[in-house]
Amino acid sequence: MARNKNIPSAPPTHFNITARILHWLMASMILTMLFVGLGMMTSLTWRPWLLDLHIPLGIAILLLVIIRFINRLSFAVPKMPAGVSSFQSKAAGILHWALYGMMLALPLTGWAQLSAAGFLVKLFPGMNLPSILPQSPFLFAWLHDTHKVMAWMLFLMVVGHLSAALLHAWVYRDGLFSSITWSRKTIDRSGQSPAGGAES
Repeated sequence: MARNKNIPSAPPTHFNITARILHWLMASMILTMLFVGLGMMTSLTWRPWLLDLHIPLGIAILLLVIIRFINRLSFAVPKMPAGVSSFQSKAAGILHWALYGMMLALPLTGWAQLSAAGFLVKLFPGMNLPSILPQSPFLFAWLHDTHKVMAWMLFLMVVGHLSAALLHAWVYRDGLFSSITWSRKTIDRSGQSPAGGAES
């Protein structure tokens, strides 16, 4: 029997495979980037080596977040558990899109900062990116401070995102965390948290 096309399909129980791979890949890259950035500010000895890692890693994050953004707009995503309030759902949505914005803005401001300083944006030996701004001490100083402030903002956002994820995984156990993993557990839409038991 043919399926009635007028009947809406049920929301997915998990993010699609591309979204899950990109989520965990970018999570590891962003955490690495934050520690690399911290090391660049605290160690003059390691700074040249860390900078050579920081630049290509930042450009890779920029490319991946564009792919992730397109994927996010192309596929349906799981709905929030029934127990999540409207305020929490809206706050999560705002943080979600703010993270996308920050993941785009940080690599771009870093690229622009190097351009304004007149430095080459080296991906690896023999391949450099073009400058996106004219050389300007004023722009360099402004972008340098902006990039630093945004990095700390991203750090706080990541801490908030991670805290919320662990709260849903360990306390509420409502399946929300499992929707971005390969667990068989699905989101609880009954409005009641499952009693006991760990994530599958």
